[in-house]
Amino acid sequence: MKVIQKNGAIHEVSFEQKEGKEAFWHTSAHVLAQAVKRLYPGVKCAIGPAIENGFYYDFEFNVPFSEEQLQEVEQEMKRIVKESLSLQVYEMSREEARAYMQERDESYKLELIENLPEGESISFYKQGDYAEFCAGPHISNTCHIKAIKLMSVAGAYWRGDEKNKMLTRIYGISFPKASQLEEYLKMLEEAKLRDHRKLGRELGLFALFEQGPGFPFFLPKGMILKNLLIDYWRKIHQRKGYMEIATPVMLEQSLWETSGHWEHYRENMYLSQIDDMDFVLKPMSCPGGILVYQSQPRSYKELPLRLGELGLVHRNEKSGTLHGLMRVRAFTQDDAHIFMTEEQVMQEIQNVARLIDEVYAQFGFEYHVELSTRPENSIGSDEDWELATEALRGAMEAMGLPYVVNEGDGAFYGPKLDFHLKDSIGRTWQCGTIQLDFQLPLRFGIEYMGADGEKHRPIMIHRVVFGSIERFIGILIEHYAGKFPFWLAPVQVKVLPVSDKYLDYAKEVAAQLEAEQIRVEVDMRDEKLGYKIREARMDKVPYMMIVGEKEQANGTVSVRCRDAAQEQQDMGEMSLEEFVKGACRAD
Repeated sequence: MKVIQKNGAIHEVSFEQKEGKEAFWHTSAHVLAQAVKRLYPGVKCAIGPAIENGFYYDFEFNVPFSEEQLQEVEQEMKRIVKESLSLQVYEMSREEARAYMQERDESYKLELIENLPEGESISFYKQGDYAEFCAGPHISNTCHIKAIKLMSVAGAYWRGDEKNKMLTRIYGISFPKASQLEEYLKMLEEAKLRDHRKLGRELGLFALFEQGPGFPFFLPKGMILKNLLIDYWRKIHQRKGYMEIATPVMLEQSLWETSGHWEHYRENMYLSQIDDMDFVLKPMSCPGGILVYQSQPRSYKELPLRLGELGLVHRNEKSGTLHGLMRVRAFTQDDAHIFMTEEQVMQEIQNVARLIDEVYAQFGFEYHVELSTRPENSIGSDEDWELATEALRGAMEAMGLPYVVNEGDGAFYGPKLDFHLKDSIGRTWQCGTIQLDFQLPLRFGIEYMGADGEKHRPIMIHRVVFGSIERFIGILIEHYAGKFPFWLAPVQVKVLPVSDKYLDYAKEVAAQLEAEQIRVEVDMRDEKLGYKIREARMDKVPYMMIVGEKEQANGTVSVRCRDAAQEQQDMGEMSLEEFVKGACRAD
């Protein structure tokens, strides 16, 4: 598949590569706009980018538009694709581009042109009877698009500003093979069944209330799950030489001005006032971690100093972006900040990468790594950025860990390595990150006393493993489809008495299991056994123990296993000792 850049350069790229997907879906967005313009000539086009899964385009329709009309637009897109239109790229001056869009009454495109730098020529991509200014890249011909599906219609404010006009956003997906679309649609159906919002409600893990949009409530079983993750986090971090700290949820605004977050992240901050002073609810924990470092003189002998924090952070997310546990306004970030000498940088990056690898393996996740480089909106010298970027690159290459480069997506203070894990149905989620920072130590003036008796400036790593614990729980719910492994299941065993006559024995069984640190519930309802078994399966409990006359007489239990093949789910009668030593410990 050939990709054409705005300078006219053409090169081969695979759809499986990030650049290939972006070019393919960007071209598909242009095909969508072309189809809409053919069917609805009075429509105004806004923007149409490639996104993580497919593309969208925003339009201002002069007639009502609904999902019932998607099929008509989709069919027109397929006709355009069959025309095998070659994409041509050419340039216009700012004045020519403005005149072109004025002639076509494209007010949104005109606004975009006005915001471009003065004197800069503007690249246009043309396919058949449709052209628009665009930075590209695009695939060279529409004939490569073999499968298209328009997915949904939604409202979207122009430029994401609620004060602006509401536009109509059409989402779509496309592929170079029909079989890829079939696989994608099957994955979406599976994802619906695994939706963490649905399963979280059914399993009694968390709740979302309109009185706190974006602020999830954890229910008792959800708290068990959350605390299990936190306990695991603490155990592995203690073993890796981290010291846990806690910093306040609210800090003075001037601190965020010093760090640079006020300039670069202000729109996502919640503000407050105390005693006529301006405060910020922390959106991340790094300035607080730096204050802890500064709380006493530091020596090279203390470095590397690894400070971990399970910090509650708040971010002012737009209401339209909120999504269960995946996008919230308050969450627990498993942050850590490592202060080190220049000589320790390589080893510390690799240590964090190994830690992330160990944690993801615990949950059965595969992952890939992206090296994100300097963004346009950043601080610091070119030299510092080059050193930091090469340190991250060198650490990965020394470990033999493959990575791809994600140009311009680093943090404002430094480049980063992002770890994208893959779940059981093939979706990827960015969770872990390692950010190498020369800038905040400089801005805060932090120091350590070196072996030479002189003061030196440390280098800093910001890193997370889970990322957001809330989001990680959402990912785990969908990854396991609610069937958590035994060690992570909020309820590990459910005891099901055949009737009320055996309720006391069921409670004895539960007490013995609790003494073995096994999380257990007794179903005390006056219901038939078949109903209780079905309910336990719906609750996705790893083991069910049925107790009746025979089991009570023998001092045993009859065990059923959730995860065994159908014919092996009935594990038969056994003693509790046998179950504890064998069956459940092998899970």
